[in-house]
Amino acid sequence: MSASPYGSQPAADTRRKPVTTATIAAMHQRGERIAMLTAYDATFAAVANAAGVDAILVGDSLGMVCQGSTYTVSVSLESMAYHTQCVAKGLARADGAALIIADLPFGAYRQSREQAIASAIALMQAGAQMVKLEGGGWAIEVVAFLVERGIPVCGHLGLTPQTVSALGGYRVQGRENEAAHRLRSDALALQQAGASMAAFEMIPAALARDITEEMTACPTIGIGAGSGTAGQVLVMHDMLGMNLGRMPKFVKNFMQETGDIREAFAAYVQAVKQGVFPDNAQHAW
Repeated sequence: MSASPYGSQPAADTRRKPVTTATIAAMHQRGERIAMLTAYDATFAAVANAAGVDAILVGDSLGMVCQGSTYTVSVSLESMAYHTQCVAKGLARADGAALIIADLPFGAYRQSREQAIASAIALMQAGAQMVKLEGGGWAIEVVAFLVERGIPVCGHLGLTPQTVSALGGYRVQGRENEAAHRLRSDALALQQAGASMAAFEMIPAALARDITEEMTACPTIGIGAGSGTAGQVLVMHDMLGMNLGRMPKFVKNFMQETGDIREAFAAYVQAVKQGVFPDNAQHAW
């Protein structure tokens, strides 16, 4: 075989590039499913990142899984900033780090737009690349306000844990026609406001799928919302079978299948990417 006239060719760089909001948008446009997991410290964030998750959510679920509370409303902005900083440090030396999204906790954005921007800045300075906030209606204006000031936002509709008491407990949302219409309207309003993502929690799979098909500019992330969303997220402790309470119906224990945390994370990512998780048979609502 004769030598190449162009000389030796460098090996292709197969390392993953850092995941950004633009990366997520491009994935959505080409139909690639988005795999997201929660993490709250440096070590688990690094392990999840090495498994190939696209985004890590520093969720206010840390109030339950890390702090032992019954609900998320007790979580402070200071706690969210601390855990976000821990996650960011865990990814600091990683090749192709996942996107870091941090929850704005219950008392951090409801008083005024000025409070919301101050809280979002605190989380971004701690290492977040996007913030997540719950609710439609009045919250849409807050989303638009943050986006206009350069803060990427992920909305959160359906079962919103910060207001679970007002919703009557952990119940499926959007079953009735009026509630489904309101969810759809809020989702499209989030897209119009410039949200980079929208999380749907515990809503009927058919409704989540139909709204996702309309939201061409904003990828949807499901948790207990069927397989028709653009991506999936789970609480890390749940998918490892370490929930201290009752395991949600929509959760799959990936640790039970693999017996190893790293393999469990990798199996979750693969299952999301291949579209085999979640199984819509899990979603009778």
